[in-house]
Amino acid sequence: MHTVLLIVHILVAAALIGLILIQQGKGADMGAAFGSGASNTVFGSRGSASFLTRTTAVLAILFFGLTGLLAFSSTHKKEITSATQLVAPQAPPTPATKPKPSQPSPAGSTTPSKPGEVPVVPDK
Repeated sequence: MHTVLLIVHILVAAALIGLILIQQGKGADMGAAFGSGASNTVFGSRGSASFLTRTTAVLAILFFGLTGLLAFSSTHKKEITSATQLVAPQAPPTPATKPKPSQPSPAGSTTPSKPGEVPVVPDK
């Protein structure tokens, strides 16, 4: 959902930028008032200004609404934010019987009593 909102937000922002760049400034209408050829536009001499301004206003409202939604959705995500949440909680060890104390190996034996122990060789 967050990704879809972000994509729509980017498209609305690009459309808003494009509409703002297409519009003419307030001083550009002065040439049409004195009879130059600028009044021959697609929307008529006055029609383009009202259409573009309304569309810009709608896109601006949509842009700010999407900005609010994105801010809300990014602060209310349930994501892992710390390394301690990455580690799964481990179950406590089950109580087992007490281990027997290690028995000393016989004097003539060279095999270790526990795995990983180094065998002791008796002196001669």
